[in-house]
Amino acid sequence: MKSGLEDIVAAETVLSDVDGQNGRLIVRGISLDDLVTTSRFEDVAALLLDGFLPIPSDLRAALGAARVSVFKHLSDAGALAELPVVDGMRALLARLGDGDGIVTALELLAAPSVFTAGLLRAKSRQSAIKPDASLSHAADTLRMLRDAMPTEEQVAALDRYLVTVADHGLNASTFAARVVASTQAGLTSSVLAALSALKGPLHGGAPGPVLDMLDGVGAPGNASAWLSAALDSGERLMGFGHRVYRVRDPRADALKGAVRMLAASGAIDPARLALAEAVEAAALQQLRLRKPDRALDTNVEFYTALLLEALGFPREAFTAVFAMGRVAGWLAHAKEQALEGRLIRPMSVYVGPRPQVAA
Repeated sequence: MKSGLEDIVAAETVLSDVDGQNGRLIVRGISLDDLVTTSRFEDVAALLLDGFLPIPSDLRAALGAARVSVFKHLSDAGALAELPVVDGMRALLARLGDGDGIVTALELLAAPSVFTAGLLRAKSRQSAIKPDASLSHAADTLRMLRDAMPTEEQVAALDRYLVTVADHGLNASTFAARVVASTQAGLTSSVLAALSALKGPLHGGAPGPVLDMLDGVGAPGNASAWLSAALDSGERLMGFGHRVYRVRDPRADALKGAVRMLAASGAIDPARLALAEAVEAAALQQLRLRKPDRALDTNVEFYTALLLEALGFPREAFTAVFAMGRVAGWLAHAKEQALEGRLIRPMSVYVGPRPQVAA
């Protein structure tokens, strides 16, 4: 028995390969480095779902139509405004049909974007903005959030984020999706299980605290002393270390490039970026000195926090935005598992008390 299923192979997949030793991520034969420079979210969704569902020839238009279709579920978003965003999204997703075809898949791809924007506006007592089916998924997401057209740089940055997080091997939420899919429960049930796993702070709930750390440090010159004090008190530095990667998370560099692009366009205060880079450098130095036997490098969460902040998403919504991208992988894995046709049913080892045996 291995706690946490460490090193246990539970599936064969054509979808993604996470090379933790060398810091590489491959999605259906394409490296992340190439994918983020050539693809939009729609392209990656089509890549992941290819062979599992009949992909429309114009996925951008089909996804736009799906955004319009799911918008009706926001009619009473105000009643969910008191919930955390990810919980409101989960409640709204549960209203979608539990089929296993392309119509259900498209609605599930579209819904996290529409629901996140609508729920955030409801929290501010503003009306939800109806989707514009003619726009790209990233552009319409930002427009629905702000009720204004985003810049090309902002759209490109969100696209890069959604592409970067679309799939990442057999992580906790993806495994949850595959377990549910193996029961033939349907795509919506699989996505709901995945989202419930994602909201945990050990999986998708960590980017927000990265900003809390930056706020706590305050200025680049404070970084070493602040981080040293945090480590002395036993705190974990958010945005560093990963269960699989023994070197730098390749997604961190993909998102750092997007952050620098936003900074060059004026969408990020240069002082905020300078603070983040100073904290990153100081944290890596501290971790190498204090924990030389552990591989603790920058992970995807660190620059995710800076990017989503710059795009106008509040910290409480970061996990929901993660779901916007990862839902493509969840759907593809659910379909791949369903084709396997075998229920996932591991064994457990009983270590509790035994009944007394009469003498």
